[in-house]
Formats: sequence, C-alpha cells, structure tokens
Amino acid sequence: MKKNVVGLLGILLLVIAFVIPAAFANSKESQVKTNIINTKGEQIGTTLLTQKSDAVQIHIEAKNLPPGLHGIHFHEVGKCEIPDFKTAGAHLNPNLKEHGFNNPKGFHAGDLLNIDVKEDGSVIADLESNTVTLTRGASNSLLKSGGSALVIHEKADDYVTDPSGNSGDRIACAAIQE
Repeated sequence: MKKNVVGLLGILLLVIAFVIPAAFANSKESQVKTNIINTKGEQIGTTLLTQKSDAVQIHIEAKNLPPGLHGIHFHEVGKCEIPDFKTAGAHLNPNLKEHGFNNPKGFHAGDLLNIDVKEDGSVIADLESNTVTLTRGASNSLLKSGGSALVIHEKADDYVTDPSGNSGDRIACAAIQE
C-alpha cells in the first residue's frame, strides 16, 4: 500500500512539474502597446492590443480629441506620418471585401465600432475584433511585415459607405509594429 501511495505521489509530482506549466505557457496572451499621436505628432494616448483565443481586444485611452462619435479602423501599413496619416494606407482588407458592418458585400477586417469621445475630449474604450489577429504569418495579422495602424477619423463611421464609412479625415494614429 505504501508503494502505491509513493507511486501515485510520484505521478502527481510529474503532472505538476510538466503538464501544468505547459498549459500556462500555451495560454499566454500576446500583447502590443502603441502610442496614439495627433496630426501635430503629439502623443495623445495609448492602445493595448491583447490576443485572446479567437479575438483581439483593443483598449484605447486618449485625450484632446473632438467630442462625439468617431470612426476607428485598422489600416494596412504601420506608418503614422503627420499631418494626414495617409501613409497608413487603406483599411486592413485581406479578403477584399467592401466597407461597413451593414454593407451586404462587406466588411473589411479592419472595420471597428465607433468610439464616443466625451465633452472634455477624452475617451476610454474597449473594443474587440474577431477579424484580425496578433498571430504572425496570418493574412489578417496586425503584426505583418510593414506593420499596421489604428486610425481615428474625424466623424462617425456610417457602417455602410465604401471605402471608409464617410468617417472623414484621419485625426489620430497609432503605428502597430512587430
């Protein structure tokens, strides 16, 4: 009986030593933190992107933005050159869809819900996207060669008009790099 207890204890120790750490290693979340800049190149906030099992969570904190609803999208290039951020390219769209959650032919992988900036110009928002990933090598990865960008637009996205939902000029940008 004593030998069986010692044997079981040995097996239990092996499980604890090898299986449990492996399970935690596989559940490790990938995260990327970025700085948001305005059209003058001033840092106005940060984003934290976190890979979950089947989605990327986006936490945004920013200030000095115009109050109201604003379109926000992932763009295809990780460049945020002032003053207009056109170097960020178009919306991330590896599946060649049209723009907008309400577009019968859409939507882009980079399309996100609008954010609501408070009267004091600040925003704290949590969004989620299951159309992008932080997994390198995937066609919809934000961490691809050349990176990607998170761009805030001057107006709300109407969720239907191609190519950008009538969301207007680009007013803030965060470069996402490997």
